[in-house]
Amino acid sequence: EIGALTAPPPMLMASAAEVYGPLVVGVVLTGMGADGTEGLRAIREGGGLTLAESEESCVIYGMPKAAIEAGVVHRAAPLDRLAGEIVAAV
Repeated sequence: EIGALTAPPPMLMASAAEVYGPLVVGVVLTGMGADGTEGLRAIREGGGLTLAESEESCVIYGMPKAAIEAGVVHRAAPLDRLAGEIVAAV
């Protein structure tokens, strides 16, 4: 939180990537728009792992689709497998 405002996801993800580099795991879940794409780009460029919820389990495939199409997602998986992907990475 910055003052009384909450930092938007791209800013939060970019800050984490800058500070923690390859230790960061970024995940984009179901939702509209492309909010997480630039944040995942920063994480991937910083050497971190980027994941997205796959279409098969998304209620709204907008955000994961945008990130996947932008080429910033290492792997996509259904929601029930994402925790396992994270555990395997760390």
